[in-house]
Amino acid sequence: MFSNELVCDILEYIHENLNKEITIDELSFLFHYNKTYIMKRFKKEIGLTIHNYINSIRIYNSLLDFQADNYILSIALKHGFNSLEYFSETFKNIVGVSPSIYRKFLSINSNISNEEITLICSSIGQLQSLNNNAIKYLNNRKPKEMPVKKFIFK
Repeated sequence: MFSNELVCDILEYIHENLNKEITIDELSFLFHYNKTYIMKRFKKEIGLTIHNYINSIRIYNSLLDFQADNYILSIALKHGFNSLEYFSETFKNIVGVSPSIYRKFLSINSNISNEEITLICSSIGQLQSLNNNAIKYLNNRKPKEMPVKKFIFK
């Protein structure tokens, strides 16, 4: 069975616009569906609300930047978060630790507990799985039908 076309369109839109603000109202307007229908259909197909999916993918994409960027605020802004507080709160909810503890986890001489290490590794695995499942979902999209070429006989 193929993936739902609307959900595929929404996933593509989200991934193309991750650094911008994305609202349910905007998605409803763009795809010409009722907000409630969009939210229910997305949750049914993906297993997360649109809001939680967006935040999870943003956090997942931000993880690599912790090695290259010294400022957590610039990482937050780069990945579509409007404030350091909201980024930190979302990061902690998704990864299980604060951004500063995650940065310590990446350093060679980290002084974090085994519990925090386990939590981080588990969360990263879940985020990778979410990303991989979204890619598989998109790859299972029904192929666009090729136009039928009509032959004209004289």
